[in-house]
Parts: sequence; C-alpha cells; structure tokens
Amino acid sequence: MTRARRPTPRSQRRLTRGSIALIATSVAIVATGLLAGFRVDLYDVAPDDPAARASELTTNDVVGIRTFMPGDNVTVTTDVVYGTQSDGALLTLDVCSPAPPRSTSTPDPSATAFVNTDSVDATDADTAATVLPGTGTETEAAEPSDATASAAERALLPAVISVHGGSWARGDKGNSDWRLVCEWLASEGFVTYSVNYRLVPDAVFPAAIDDLKLAVEWVRDLDNAEEYGIDPNHIGAFGGSAGGNLVALLGTSGRGALTADARIAAVAELSGPVDLRATGLVNASDGLTRISRNYLGCENINRCAQSVEASASSRLDRSDPPVFIGTSSDEFIPLSQSTDFAAQLESLGIRTELVVVPGDLHSIGILDAGMRARVAAFLHAELGW
Repeated sequence: MTRARRPTPRSQRRLTRGSIALIATSVAIVATGLLAGFRVDLYDVAPDDPAARASELTTNDVVGIRTFMPGDNVTVTTDVVYGTQSDGALLTLDVCSPAPPRSTSTPDPSATAFVNTDSVDATDADTAATVLPGTGTETEAAEPSDATASAAERALLPAVISVHGGSWARGDKGNSDWRLVCEWLASEGFVTYSVNYRLVPDAVFPAAIDDLKLAVEWVRDLDNAEEYGIDPNHIGAFGGSAGGNLVALLGTSGRGALTADARIAAVAELSGPVDLRATGLVNASDGLTRISRNYLGCENINRCAQSVEASASSRLDRSDPPVFIGTSSDEFIPLSQSTDFAAQLESLGIRTELVVVPGDLHSIGILDAGMRARVAAFLHAELGW
C-alpha cells in the first residue's frame, strides 16, 4: 500500500516538534494570567501508555474489520492538526484518501471505478464486471450512472469522519484496527478523516464531542475541503462503541440544515451506547455504568444532569440525519439501546437502518464483509455517491 503525505494548506500543515515547542512556549506566555488553572502547554491527546492505544476489540481473532485486506488504492496522511483547545490539547487526525487522485479534466474512458471487491459477493461477479470498464465484460449496464461514476468523473468526493472507540478513555486513530477502518472507507470512495479526541480522565464530557464538532468544522472549511477534494455539503460520520455514541451525538447536535457548521448528513454507528441516562442504563452491566459515570464526571448516574446532553436519544428532532445502527444480539451494550433508538428515529420520520447480528462481538468486531457492504451502501446512498 502506498502511504503518501498530501500537502495541506500552509496554515494547516503538520507541526514539527520544533514548531510544537514554539507554539507551546507562545501559548504559555500569552496564557499567563489569562487562563489560570488551565493546562497551557500543548499536549497530544493520544494515551501515554501504548497499550491504551489498542482497539476496543479485545480478541486476537481475525474477525470484523480485521478480515478487510487493504489494497494500494488509498493514500494515508497522518497527524494533521485540526485544532487546539483552551486546555492545551493538540488535536490531530489522519486522512485516508481514495486513489488515483481526483481530477476535473476529461475522464479517461479506461479508468477503473471505485468498487470494493471485498463487498462484492461471488454471485455478483457479472454485476461487478459491468462496473469495471475495460475488464472485457461490458454491456449497456456498464454505462456509469450518477451513483456509480468513477472518481475520475467526479470533481469532489463525500467525506466521512471516523471515530474510534475505547470507553472514552483509551484508543487511538492510528491503531491497526481503526487504520483498517479508515482505509476501508477510503477504498469505498470516501475521503476519510480518522480523528483523535480528548480522553478520560484528562477530560470528561463534553470535551470529546466538542473536539468532534471542531473536526467537522475544520473538514468543512473551504480551504481544507478543496485541499482534500471533498464536497463540504456531503459529510457523514462512522464510529464504534464510545465512537458510536459520539457520532450519534454529533448527528443529533444542532438543528436545521445538514450542510453548515458541525452538522453532518449521515451517521453510521456500531454498538453505540446512545442513552447514558439512568433509565437507559437500567439493564446495563455495572461495568458500562461505571465507564459512563467516569466519562460524564458523575459519582451517581441517578443524579447526573449531563447524562441527558450526552445521550443522542434525548436530543432528536426531525431535522437530524439518517442513521445506520449495527449491533450484536448478546454484546456488552444492551440490545435495547439500539432497538429503542431505531424506534425513536422512525417515529420522527428519520430514515433508519438497524442490523442485528447473532453473537457477542462488539463494535468493529462485527464489521465483517457483510456488515461493511451494508454500511457502505447506506453511506453511498445518503452522501450521494
């Protein structure tokens, strides 16, 4: 796989160690007397302990996203700074971009469409052949429609914000499982931004969701959108576990048009605890309740005002985007979290797709070829590609 660094706008280029130190010094000087009590030196939000950067997938088995085999059709740019916070947090993301590069020139008729053969069943071999011009099997069905046009025929691509899990307290955008997620989404034709955010115990709610909103605004910024070739009106989000909670919350934050500020046009979440209120956790394990308390900064979940704001299920309105929900039947997150959320969405007329698979695998552990195909089809349909 080719891992090439993309240039970014001058103001957004990756920071070197020297420039980080310089910025840290400047921030410290300016902040003296202004931000007393805040941490004013820049710090990386990734966990200090390398073991804490691991995926939420606790098994060593090759399941879920680990069954995806990356090819050479994606380029990865790592550690792009998307902002800082007042406590000194240095926020970074990785960008996984589909290749070949997008072009506004007249398309090459022999160009290959972005088709992830990982999600094409063997029984669909003829269909796959019709959308791969130049493979020797071309029929009238091979004429690209707007939904299946090759990347070379489109000037702009949709974007997906990818949000790792880890109980809001660990995990990292660059661990091997979430790097596979980033590359898989890019192989499907989405410019994918794998985002780091502040973690417990250094930061509690609403720090993580504030970081993600900042990331969406950075991605939507016209200079940054142009740099990575994305359509700022077509931004979705994908997350698992704690990341599933965060992308669902991102989708239900704000009101109105899905093309401005930190609004997004589609949400796909796996195993997300979308209701952190005491009533939503009544059937949850003690472990999930404890993790939620730590994230919310509450000693008692029954007296935790912020649990309402941290629950996507309590923030829904009819202007919210379509949602894909994936879960397994016997996993750590109670099934009722997903089924109740789907029912709420449907009652508001919001397009919803709920997929429940048997077993107890969690989050991207259920992201096998079949689930990948379902998620990709949903995002393609909602983000217009």
